[in-house]
Amino acid sequence: MSPAPVRGPEHLTLALPKGRVLAESAALLTQAGLPLELPGPSRALRHEFPGLTVLELRNQDVPVYVDLGVADFGIVGKDVLVESGRAVFEPVDLRFAACRLSLIREVGAAGPITRVATKYPRSARAYLAAQGIPAEIVKLSGNIELAALTGLADAVVDLVQTGGTLRANGLEERDVLFHSSARLVVNRTALKLRRERLRPLIERLRELVAAG
Repeated sequence: MSPAPVRGPEHLTLALPKGRVLAESAALLTQAGLPLELPGPSRALRHEFPGLTVLELRNQDVPVYVDLGVADFGIVGKDVLVESGRAVFEPVDLRFAACRLSLIREVGAAGPITRVATKYPRSARAYLAAQGIPAEIVKLSGNIELAALTGLADAVVDLVQTGGTLRANGLEERDVLFHSSARLVVNRTALKLRRERLRPLIERLRELVAAG
């Protein structure tokens, strides 16, 4: 693998998640004035532009790269950010990729919740503790709803957008833990060292979001 190029002190490194958030993030950042024109589908993990390096990462890795200073800033869903527990600065709610993290059960399900399946154990644990529910948490990687349908868990905690999948499978939301959307996140040290580039970008993104 070729080494990273030598960069000046004003050079920024941006962490973006692969998948559906990537295209919307790139479009918004381009409007905000970044020289960002990502290529079509490719195997490249790093893209170089004048004054900017873009890293394509898994969702869960974006807060880690930003918090540890490998990336100066990034865009990631609030759900991922909360679950990561990383101490990054979150200056702008970008208001796209909206969804909610919810407690879900089968329609009509009654009785105590003793086991909860989820991709979000940190968030689920905090919610259950606040509700006084001493349930076991089982971490799964996919098809979380199936855990409720097969009896693996009494309830699941998962993301909901339209609720169509839940209705099609006889499931319903019982409570909303929190609402999520894409957020701009910034490394706290980078905000001080590269403030001349990051502060105007933050303000421009706030203006664009406010303008809809």
